[in-house]
Amino acid sequence: MVVAEIRIELKPGVADPEGQNTRKALELLGFKGIKGVRTVKVFEVELDSPPEAAVKECEEMCRKLLANPVIQRFKVTLK
Repeated sequence: MVVAEIRIELKPGVADPEGQNTRKALELLGFKGIKGVRTVKVFEVELDSPPEAAVKECEEMCRKLLANPVIQRFKVTLK
């Protein structure tokens, strides 16, 4: 069994309203010096595949469902 971590984040230049709202809320709570907050989605997927095939399967999952290739990028890492 292989465990893959899939990290999905917005591409540079894409607005991140959730991150902006989180930064504002942190500042209201008294945290100082926060330059920015970006949201990241992480999926942990368990596969019954050899490592090479698992990476390819996860990349296909991202292209078909998990990520929007227009505004997001993804990275697959095996644990």
